[in-house]
Amino acid sequence: MHEMSLCEGIRQVIEDHARANGVTCVRRVRLEIGRFAGVEKPALEFAFEVVMRGSVAEGAELVMLDLPGRALCYDCAREVEIADRLDPCPECGGGRLMPTGGDEMRIKDLEVV
Repeated sequence: MHEMSLCEGIRQVIEDHARANGVTCVRRVRLEIGRFAGVEKPALEFAFEVVMRGSVAEGAELVMLDLPGRALCYDCAREVEIADRLDPCPECGGGRLMPTGGDEMRIKDLEVV
């Protein structure tokens, strides 16, 4: 389950931020997760709860924000939204697309006390 290691990285970022800014409690963590990031959301929720125990984010609400898949179409030179990496261009139907987004995962913001 790689979601556990993802949450360990998130915990490290949160704890570093908390130390640097005098934060004693994190109430909410908002994550942006790309469509192609390969993250199992139920597993991430479970891992988040387990990994955050004993940290400043223990009991924090996890909010996951979906980011669309994006690609550059070489046929019509447009950046488009795609649901699957192998989808044709929704604008021109072309099949020569290079994914440009949707595989990212990052902390968008924290609600702290």
